[in-house]
Amino acid sequence: MSKKILILLLFCCFLGFSQELPPILKYGSNSYGAGNQNWMITQDNSQFVYFANNEGLLEFNGADWKLYPSPNETIIRSAKFINDRIYTGCYMEFGYWKRQKDGLLKYTSLSKPIIDKMLDDEQIWNIIDYDQWVIFQSLNQIFLYDTKTSKFKIITPKGAISRAFKANDAIYYQTYTEGLFEIENGEGKLISNDPIILKNKIVNIFSRNGGLLLQTQFNGFYTFFNNTPVKWHTEADADLSASSIYSSQILSDGSFALGSVSNGIFIISKEGKMLYHITQNKGLSNNTALSIFEDYDKNLWIGLDNGINCINLNSPVRSFSDDTGILGTVYTSILHDGKLFVGTNQGLFYKTYESPEDFKFINGTKGQVWTLYSHKGTLFCGHDSGTFIVNGNTVSSLFTISGTWKFETVPGREDLLLQGNYYGVSVLENKNGQWAFRNKISGFDYSSKYFEITKNLEVYVSHEYKGVFRFQLDSDLRKTDRFITYKYPTKGKNAGLTKFNGSIYYSYKYGIFKLDPKTKQFEKDTTLSRVFEKDSYTSGKLMVDNSNRLWFFTKNYINYFSYGKLSSQLKHNIIPIPSSLTNSMLGYENITQISNSIYLIGTTDGYYTINIDDLKFNKYKISMSSISVNKSNESLRYAAIAGHSDFKFADNNITFSYTVPEFNKYINAEYQYLLENYQETWSEWSNKPTVNFKNLPPGDYTFKVRAKIGNALSENTISYTFTILKPWYRTTMAVIIYIIIFLVMAYFINRAYKNYYHQQKEKLIEENNRLLEIKELETEQELMKIKNQQLEQDFESKNRELAASTMSLIKKNELLSMIKEDLKKNSEEGNRNIKSVITTINKNISEEDTWNIFKDAFNNADKDFLKKVKNLHPSLTPNDLRLCAYLRLNLSSKEIAPLLNISVRSVEIKRYRLRKKMDLSHEEGLVEYILSI
Repeated sequence: MSKKILILLLFCCFLGFSQELPPILKYGSNSYGAGNQNWMITQDNSQFVYFANNEGLLEFNGADWKLYPSPNETIIRSAKFINDRIYTGCYMEFGYWKRQKDGLLKYTSLSKPIIDKMLDDEQIWNIIDYDQWVIFQSLNQIFLYDTKTSKFKIITPKGAISRAFKANDAIYYQTYTEGLFEIENGEGKLISNDPIILKNKIVNIFSRNGGLLLQTQFNGFYTFFNNTPVKWHTEADADLSASSIYSSQILSDGSFALGSVSNGIFIISKEGKMLYHITQNKGLSNNTALSIFEDYDKNLWIGLDNGINCINLNSPVRSFSDDTGILGTVYTSILHDGKLFVGTNQGLFYKTYESPEDFKFINGTKGQVWTLYSHKGTLFCGHDSGTFIVNGNTVSSLFTISGTWKFETVPGREDLLLQGNYYGVSVLENKNGQWAFRNKISGFDYSSKYFEITKNLEVYVSHEYKGVFRFQLDSDLRKTDRFITYKYPTKGKNAGLTKFNGSIYYSYKYGIFKLDPKTKQFEKDTTLSRVFEKDSYTSGKLMVDNSNRLWFFTKNYINYFSYGKLSSQLKHNIIPIPSSLTNSMLGYENITQISNSIYLIGTTDGYYTINIDDLKFNKYKISMSSISVNKSNESLRYAAIAGHSDFKFADNNITFSYTVPEFNKYINAEYQYLLENYQETWSEWSNKPTVNFKNLPPGDYTFKVRAKIGNALSENTISYTFTILKPWYRTTMAVIIYIIIFLVMAYFINRAYKNYYHQQKEKLIEENNRLLEIKELETEQELMKIKNQQLEQDFESKNRELAASTMSLIKKNELLSMIKEDLKKNSEEGNRNIKSVITTINKNISEEDTWNIFKDAFNNADKDFLKKVKNLHPSLTPNDLRLCAYLRLNLSSKEIAPLLNISVRSVEIKRYRLRKKMDLSHEEGLVEYILSI
């Protein structure tokens, strides 16, 4: 029971809702890629913003973040842009950064020459510019740097320094023990040691009405005239006394921005009125503000203990964010009887318009509210449960049969209203000043989220899943005989239908179509549909405001069409707020005209308002942030961002990065580029702040880029000329070398041809001579051949003769051997005469004599054969040589035996022994070998 009471109290009181706040851009450490804490903020002439970060100097150009690590890897505590330098201070080090030709910053130390003058563990917490001087302040000393002479003056007070300040064209500082000092002639001069100053830490000093305004850590503000502090009371005194103020700045409109520890930021008007108290539960990323800075566009930058926020104080947009989830998604809103009503998926809420009070829940409306409609002083609420009439902070039920989408008046009948329900269309009637449900129109039972009625009582209904219907009502608005479903245009997701300037329009992803009242067909409206061609379709929801403006949403813009005062042509206006930031429910976008220029747009977590009269776009300048080149698959190399550049042929991958330093949450810059000699036309508009060209061919190029904020073009167009050089083998020098090489080659080729033909001529002559010589040699060879043949014939003749004589010797020896054998038989009988004959025969068949005769004849026939054999085989005996000679004559063993006077078996043994002495293999024949010698 107690829980129900608590929930009821929450709905009834609806406490804790934030006020309507300017837009806040949030940047976490993950998005900017550096440390959590940001101690000081500054901005240069290009409107780039810089932060003294835990990890270095952090740069933001509106599109990209870049971190420059601190020179000695310590926390950068202070940063200040002065002239063309960004001065920074950190632990035992201070100096400046200057932009180089390639767009990057380079650091130069100023503290190194005076490092011996710095105290141990000294850190530079603040930097101030004054005339030609740059003042670096630590907690113990103040260093005065003369930018003209590069010399230093050092002030070392007795007590610790809380902070140094610049106000009324003078430099002040406070010490904890002595009071407030002013720097004169390079020395500190005590101007007040009032107890108030001694007891309060001064966070900042401002110029005010010819005097000073001291802002303290815990006790708010004190005016300071004639060296006397006097309390300045403001609406924020109670909040300031309960907070620890750490940082502050006076804004361009004279108001004050104060950053606290653990209690967010306060913005106080110059009259002392509390304008905003923004904390973490009201949109801030963190409750501790270490630094505050107002930029050129009057945006308020907050360097937080964890992240960076940018508050668009000058934005025409104010947002109401429901972090509790109690309010929910806003589907409809209306200003009625001085009260702002918002219908959400949680019910109906209201508050007095432009009051600081919180929204209150109206009992009995829990659930989905689809529409709020005012007619003749009566406020109708279309709800998931039906229809309610709203009376102040109460409602009364009017219709409960089904949910109600929409209300429309009946032409010519102010006492009747049509309402589109979940199951068709029904009629409400006013009798005696009381509205009541009269009837449902029979014959049509489809959901009627969007519908319109014409003068002749024709009703057109858009059904998201079935398309567009048309049906004719009877005169009493009770029934329809039939309805027609349009085949064209077809159904579409998030489609919409509305009446604008007397004509009915249907919108879906393929365009916006206008009803022709004569043909009763929809025809595409080229003027309105062109919007979807230029920007991506998100929703066809169409809305018409009290000033007869037609509103609808696309991916990158909020669009509205209006008729000019001097012309009947429609004028297209855009608000460059993309759908990703509007955060509306697709198909249920809603915009309500609150006043002549202020419109309320519902979101999934609240709403925001736009003052279209204040929706002005400055003439922003686009700037080139970097130009990088690289070879394929190699790291980037930065090039000069001004002048003309020549790039090697291998460095033909070029990336251009550019930006418009615009820091408005709801305004996005778009870019368009052209690369002359490569593209014929400008590119399409894109919010991508970089473009890459790969493998550019050699040639001269001019890159141009321009920006657009809303409908306003940037006041400048960047042009950058560069040349992709030809490869070395295509340069002029290379061509000259090629020509020289060609000429030299032509000379040598000509010379080679001459030598070749000369050589050919010589060769031909030589060939002819050789042919003659060959012919002579052939003749000689013929003669030699004839001689050889003659010699061969002679040799063969002699061989035949030798063979014949050898055979005759064989025959003779055989005959004598036979005779000797016969005689031996007879000699056994002792006949002396026979023995004498045998002796004579033995002398005639003497082996030695036979050999000598044969040897002489053989040498005549085959000269030097025996010598050759003896040289080849020195181990051969005379008998072996004799056997070789007989084998040379191709005599068989049987024929050799008589010549050697031995048996055939003995000849075979001799042949075997001869093979072994000649070391012949088993496969090699002895006779063949001897014949081959």
